[in-house]
Amino acid sequence: MPDFGNTYYSFENLVIRDKMVEICALASGSNGNCYYVGNESDAVLIDAGIYYNRLIERAEAAGVDIDKVRAVFISHEHTDHVSGAYGIAKRLCLPFYFTRKTFNNTRGQFRPADVRYFEPGDVCDVFGIKVHTFSKRHDASDPCSFVIETNGRKIGVMTDIGIVTEAVTDHFSQCDAVFLESNYDEDMLWHGSYPYYLKQRVASEVGHLSNNQSVELASNFASSNLSHIFLSHISAENNTIEKALMAFSQIAQNVTVLPTSRHAASEVVRL
Repeated sequence: MPDFGNTYYSFENLVIRDKMVEICALASGSNGNCYYVGNESDAVLIDAGIYYNRLIERAEAAGVDIDKVRAVFISHEHTDHVSGAYGIAKRLCLPFYFTRKTFNNTRGQFRPADVRYFEPGDVCDVFGIKVHTFSKRHDASDPCSFVIETNGRKIGVMTDIGIVTEAVTDHFSQCDAVFLESNYDEDMLWHGSYPYYLKQRVASEVGHLSNNQSVELASNFASSNLSHIFLSHISAENNTIEKALMAFSQIAQNVTVLPTSRHAASEVVRL
């Protein structure tokens, strides 16, 4: 056994000490989404809604290593989740995981060359990182959310959710940390400048979660292991970071609540 001064460590303890999970929102909002989840050697991205140069700039600013990324998973075909896919795949030579319906409904200029397919409910293994996939409600062809499992931790990426379903609550309740949609403040949405049809779409069962809906989900289904919530996909027109944080203040004594941004990478959390 190695000797560090007067303290002795078993090899087993050294290995466990070195294990970690690193998470960061590189972009989150209607102008682009990209979420990083990795361990000490490998990582995955969820969604590719920003272009390659911006991805690299934000990763470097945050201090996360894009060279560890082994694959990218796409939740659905909307532009703010796929616009950077072609360029990122080409520059980084990465495989992209889609459902077939999502890929078939993705614009041609965004489609990467190396595509792998999954069905909702599949668990995909990427260099030992397990990506649990499940269906959600959103106005897309085959929308999915994800829970990434590595080093004994589960990290959820749950945005673009119109309504909280049993699949959402089941996966949420297993998470140690989660990127959770907190898209709109109800008063701001209904009294704001959006046309009525768009207000209806946002608040519908295939739209987005409000601050209050997200708080209700977290209050009722968080496990005792949940340590961090990243408030994600915050609307620029119908919400503010301050309103989202205020809504979550009632559970902030039990969980660390952090905002994400459409303009910069979030804080990096290492578990």
